[in-house]
Amino acid sequence: MKKFGPVLVALVIAVLLTLFATTPPRAIPANAPAQSFSAIRAMADVQTIAKYPHATGSAENAVVREHIMRRMEALGMEVSTSTGLIDAKGTKRLNHWSGRNDPPASLVNLIGILPGKNRSAPSVVLMSHHDTVWGSPGAADDTAGVAASLEIARAIRARGQQERDLVMLVTDGEELGLQGARQFWADHPLRKSVGAVINMEARGGGGRTTLFQTSHQNGAAMHVYADAVRRPGASSLAAFIYAVLPNDSDLTPVIKHDYAAYNFAFIGRSGLYHSPMATPDNLDQGSLQDMGGQVLDLTDALVKADRLPQRAADAVFFDLFGIFTVIYPVWLGWVMMTMAAGGLVLVVRQDGTDGLTAGAGRMLALILGSAVILFALNRLSLGLAPANYYDRLAAIPRLEVMAALGSLTAFLVLFATWRPSRVGVVGAALPLFIFGLAAQALAPTAAYFVVLPLLLTTFALLARHAAVQIAIMALVGGYMLSLGHQLMQGVGPTLPFAVALPLALAVLSALPLWPGIEVRRARVIAVAALLGASSVSLWVLLDAPAASRAVYSDSKQ
Repeated sequence: MKKFGPVLVALVIAVLLTLFATTPPRAIPANAPAQSFSAIRAMADVQTIAKYPHATGSAENAVVREHIMRRMEALGMEVSTSTGLIDAKGTKRLNHWSGRNDPPASLVNLIGILPGKNRSAPSVVLMSHHDTVWGSPGAADDTAGVAASLEIARAIRARGQQERDLVMLVTDGEELGLQGARQFWADHPLRKSVGAVINMEARGGGGRTTLFQTSHQNGAAMHVYADAVRRPGASSLAAFIYAVLPNDSDLTPVIKHDYAAYNFAFIGRSGLYHSPMATPDNLDQGSLQDMGGQVLDLTDALVKADRLPQRAADAVFFDLFGIFTVIYPVWLGWVMMTMAAGGLVLVVRQDGTDGLTAGAGRMLALILGSAVILFALNRLSLGLAPANYYDRLAAIPRLEVMAALGSLTAFLVLFATWRPSRVGVVGAALPLFIFGLAAQALAPTAAYFVVLPLLLTTFALLARHAAVQIAIMALVGGYMLSLGHQLMQGVGPTLPFAVALPLALAVLSALPLWPGIEVRRARVIAVAALLGASSVSLWVLLDAPAASRAVYSDSKQ
C-alpha cells in the first residue's frame, strides 16, 4: 500500500480542489453591507416573482411585470416599457402549451435606467427575462436573473453615482424565441447608446455560475472580467462549445453588434429546467449568490470605467478552481506546445525509444475504448423508446456515476497493471500532443485544456521529484474532474463520451507516479466497476419518469 501513497495524496487533493471549484459560495445574509450582493435579499424578489408560472400574455405575467416596475421605481430608476406582438411561430408554441387557439399575445419589455454622472457615455445593460415556459414558476429561469439584476442595481446605487448609466432590461417572450430581445436590439432607440451588455440565464436550479459566452474579439472585455471578479467561473472552452452547438439566449441578437458582451448561467440541478418543481424553495441560494457576486463585480468595474472595453484579439481564459482567472493570448499556446515538444524529445534522447509505441497504443486505446464503453452504457440507459429530454436531465447525477465507473473500467483494463517508464509516458502523451496541435490550429481558445496538461506532465517527467509530480497530478486531475462534471452537466445525457479526453489527460498526469496494480486485483475491480456502471444504466432505463419533467413535454428529444 505504501507505494500508492503519492498517488493517493494527489488524488485526495484533486478531489478537494474539484469540490471547491464546483460548489457555489454560501448565500450572504440580508444584513450584509449595502454595497454587497446578498442572495437572501434577492430571494425576496424570487419568492414574489416565482410564486406561479407566468408565461408571456398571462395574467400572472402582468402581476410579475407590475412588481418588477415598482421595484425599479423604488431604486430610483427611470422606468419605461417597449411593447410588441408575439410572431406566428411564438404564438404557435404558446398555443401548443395552453391547448388553446388564442391570437398573438402582447410582449412587454421592461426598462429601468439608473442615471450616471455622464448621461452621454455608453451605458451598461443588465439583461434577463421575466417570462417562463408554460407550467413552470421559473425560480431559476429566469427569475434568478431578474432578482440578481435588482439586487445588483441596489448595490451599485449604494456605492454612489457611477460614471455612466446602468440599464436594467427585462425582456419578454424569451421562451417563445427571444422575441423581446430581438425586438429591442433591432429597433429600440436606447440600443444606440449601449457600450456593454451582461445577460443572466439558468438551465436547472443550482451549481456554479459560469461565464460561458462573450462577444467576438473579447480580449479587452475578458481582461476587465479577470481583473474585477473575485471568485470567477469562466471558460473559453465552454464558450467554444456553446458557439458550435445550436443554442440561443437573449444575448444571441446582441452578439451581432459591437458591444462588449458577457453571458452568465448556472446549469446544476438540471432536472429543474422548465420544471413545475422550479420553485423558490428548490433554488440553490448559493448559485444565486455566485451569479450575483460575479456580475456585481463586473458591473461595478464597467460602470466606473472611463472607457468601456473595445474589440481586441480573442483571449484564452479559464478560472483555476474558482480562485482566479487565467488569461493569455492565443499565440502563447504555440509557445507552450513547443516547450512541451522540446521536453518530450529531451526525455527520448536521454532514455531511448523503448516503450514509446506501447505508451501511444495504450493511450489511443484508452480514448477510443472509454468512448465506446460510455456510448454503450448510455445506449443501455436509453433503451428503445424515445427519450424524454427533461427526464434525461433529471438523470444526470446517475449518468455521472455511470460515466465515472465506465471510465474507471477503461483505465483498469488498459493502464492499471502497467508501470510505465519515462519513455512510456512520452508515448502516452503523443496522441494527445497531436490532438493538442490540431486544437491549437483549429480552436485555439479551447485548446488550453490539452496544451497545459501536456506541458505540466512534461515538467513532471523532467523533474523526477515526487512532490512536483504529486502537485501536477493533483492540479491536472482536479481540473479534469471539474471539467468532466461540467461536460456531463452540459452534454452528458446525449454525449457522455465527451469525458474521454479529460479522462486521458488526467491519466497522463498520473503516469509518472503510477506504481502498477497486480493483474488479478485489477481484473476484479474492473469487472466490479463495469457491473456497477451497467446497473446504474439499467436503473436510469427502468426508473419511473421524473416528476420534474416539464408539463408540456411528452416525447421531446
